[in-house]
Amino acid sequence: MKKLPVGIQDFRKLRSEGYLYVDKTEYIYRLCESGGYYSLSRPRRFGKSLLVSIMKELFSGSRELFEGLWIEDKWDWEKKNPIIHIPFAKLDYKVGGLSSELQAYLGEIAASYEITLKPDSLKNQFEELITKLFEKEGQVVLLIDEYDKPIIDYLGEETKQAKANQQILKNFYSVIKDSDPYIRLVFITGVSKFSRVSIFSDLNNLDDLTMTRMAAGMLGYTQEELESNFKEHIKALAEEEQQNPLPKIREWYNGYSWDGRTFVYNPFSILLLFKHHTFSNHWFKTAMPTFLVKLIRQREYVDLDGIEVGESAFDSFDLDDLKLEALLFQTGYLTVKAYNRDRLLYTLGYPNREVKQAMLEYLIDIFSKLPHPRVRTYAFEVVDALAAQEMDKVEEVFNILLHSLPNQMYGKEERLYHIVIHLFFKYMGLDVDSEVNTSRGRADAVVALEDKIYCFEFKLNKSPREALEQIRQRGYLSKYRSTGKKLIAVGVNFDGQKRAVELDWESC
Repeated sequence: MKKLPVGIQDFRKLRSEGYLYVDKTEYIYRLCESGGYYSLSRPRRFGKSLLVSIMKELFSGSRELFEGLWIEDKWDWEKKNPIIHIPFAKLDYKVGGLSSELQAYLGEIAASYEITLKPDSLKNQFEELITKLFEKEGQVVLLIDEYDKPIIDYLGEETKQAKANQQILKNFYSVIKDSDPYIRLVFITGVSKFSRVSIFSDLNNLDDLTMTRMAAGMLGYTQEELESNFKEHIKALAEEEQQNPLPKIREWYNGYSWDGRTFVYNPFSILLLFKHHTFSNHWFKTAMPTFLVKLIRQREYVDLDGIEVGESAFDSFDLDDLKLEALLFQTGYLTVKAYNRDRLLYTLGYPNREVKQAMLEYLIDIFSKLPHPRVRTYAFEVVDALAAQEMDKVEEVFNILLHSLPNQMYGKEERLYHIVIHLFFKYMGLDVDSEVNTSRGRADAVVALEDKIYCFEFKLNKSPREALEQIRQRGYLSKYRSTGKKLIAVGVNFDGQKRAVELDWESC
């Protein structure tokens, strides 16, 4: 078996040291053959930096690295181009400042081509470097990796610095359009999608590939690529699992899409799965942006699965008006599950089990402060209790959940309590609907089991009997009588003073 390239973003190292590479050079050829100005947004650890590294070696004429790949006999290896490669993740702008770090980096590129830049502003030095490279070596290839990192690194508590870096980048990128005669290709990657007005105001010929069919399979692994490139690893995992692991692999790690038709696996999670033979939240636990956690908590946003949005939701990333749906999509916690071409509507949802399970654990922690390791234990306890109709056990776990709420949340609206319980039901994998509409009102939560249907009504500082009476009077369970399942009404009261849950129930 070839070595797995976990964390390797350098194409030369990957190929020269015999690591496994899933051949994406056909996509790259179609992109690079005619040149142009492109941008591509994808979540972290999806292979953006490796893609840029491949392009760098391609335009450097490093044919030996492409032996046996699709592109080998189709590319003109004699034609080489000077390259300006700016990997923002490697710039120490938090210490030295963005302008200073960029100027120093441009100076290093110039020195590597034996070019001297005049002492001047960042913008003028960038323009001078492009011009002199063209005069000396020919048309320039401009590769910018993680263009938005100096902005998103400061979201949340340091928005002022984010805006300052935004202006520096806007001024920096403004050089590109006027340098058009000297440039063969521009390729820009990032996580977010800032509006052209805020970053690329003068670069109106920038072609955003993010949601296009052309780039749908450029990063990540398709099902075919997984099965053809990882045969030996799949076989080894099958021997350990004592069964065909493909359905489980698909459930855990497939499901990312940007067009609603092409679905791919997260490459980082797949590589760690085959390395450690462990189904785990490999990608999710690498980091959750703190500003995203803060927004979710502020906006009490929990119903993430099945969101419908129009195309405008992906149009821009505005520092003064952060759209949570767009942020969750761009950072990889939601993906396109379907696209209605007639209505121009995208349906967003969790890509797979890894993200859904980990996100729900995270949300429960955000709203209830219940430690991650305990969530799964309590979830199984409630599943078993509901199946056995052991409502005392359900009440006990609800008390544990709600007792962990931060002090400042007690005495607030019922919704805060609903959020925690709703998330908990979702995490358990139960068929749960919140605020279910009926002809005479809305039921707070309906949970469907194989042989039972539970209707929960929540109250704050009232009584569980009052909640039960509301279920009866408004007929919340009437619509389910035709199912033949046992119908159970559950009244739940959150006592803010006692910091306790009171529960009562009856069969209907």
